[in-house]
Amino acid sequence: MSEAITPFELAVSDGQLDDLRRRLVATRFPDKETPEDWSQGTPLAYMEEICTYWAEDYDWRRCEAALNALGQFKTEIDGMDIHFIHVRSPHDNAKPLIITHGWPGSVVEFHKVIGPLTDPTSYGGDAADAFHVVCPSMPGYGFSGKPIETGWGVEKIADTWSKLMLRLGYNRYFAQGGDWGSMVTTMIAIRDPEHCEGIHVNMPIVGPDPDTMDDLTELEQSALAGMQHYNDWDSGYSKEQSTRPQSVGYGLVDSPIGQAAWILEKFWAWTDNNGHPEDALTRDEMLDNIMLYWLPGTGASSARLYWESFGNISQDPVTVPVGCSIFPKEIFRCSRRWAEKRFTNLVHWGELDKGGHFAAFEQPETFVNEVRSCFRSLR
Repeated sequence: MSEAITPFELAVSDGQLDDLRRRLVATRFPDKETPEDWSQGTPLAYMEEICTYWAEDYDWRRCEAALNALGQFKTEIDGMDIHFIHVRSPHDNAKPLIITHGWPGSVVEFHKVIGPLTDPTSYGGDAADAFHVVCPSMPGYGFSGKPIETGWGVEKIADTWSKLMLRLGYNRYFAQGGDWGSMVTTMIAIRDPEHCEGIHVNMPIVGPDPDTMDDLTELEQSALAGMQHYNDWDSGYSKEQSTRPQSVGYGLVDSPIGQAAWILEKFWAWTDNNGHPEDALTRDEMLDNIMLYWLPGTGASSARLYWESFGNISQDPVTVPVGCSIFPKEIFRCSRRWAEKRFTNLVHWGELDKGGHFAAFEQPETFVNEVRSCFRSLR
């Protein structure tokens, strides 16, 4: 197996883009939802609007050029092609940092934070906070390879990321993540404490502490209500993807509007918005992210991570230094005292007043400040 790291340049063919437009124009829409809101899913009128914009006005070449300008690479680890962005800092004291996305995210989520993290002095920051940033696409996502056998759960991905960092020459590094990226990052801390010096997560996975049930704080009451809402109204996608990812994959890979509606509903449900996802993210940003599912056809392969790992998440204690940032519209939230039960060396705790599940995408300045604050004491 080659350990070569090769530059990767996105060059989507005109034929692929023509095919996308053809499919958009030929979309067969369902009938209109019966309530006048998003409670049955992404509304018909919005999807018709998105369809027209995507086919006529959206510019993929802009996104493609931006990704290529960052510096993309591929390397093979354990038989899997791994796509990643790698941006080295110009500052001598920079620390390596690997950042992991989740579902329905992608490396596009981090386009607003890579610059400030790698070159803080160009954004009004301090060179002492600089990082060399690595943003990989998880197996089955984006332009990484797609698993052809079982076993690619969060533990194996964590091991792969550790190998990637060592291959890049980073013997000591930090790790950050949200959503599935939070789980992968936590597993890195558990499985590679020899090289991982600390982690930061914006969706810490910890259970409620039974000892606190008679004395819940306002945050803890809100967190429990959020968990109940997720189970009652927000988890259908995860049940489908964790049990029948192949079945749902046919529609997602064949229909761009099907794939878009599947993801846009989560941008509505999980961002800090005033009733519409475009309150939190631009239409182009959301479509850029959706294109990283549509172009490589990852509707089924990305969903398989749920089949591999959902409902089987480790709750082992974490002893390396940990920082947590709790955004108010996150799916799963926790209190500091709940977190300290699992994270025995909690070095940073932030409770923010704005932002949701896609922290780096929605609130890039806050996200950067949280990451810097977390790792400042560990340098």
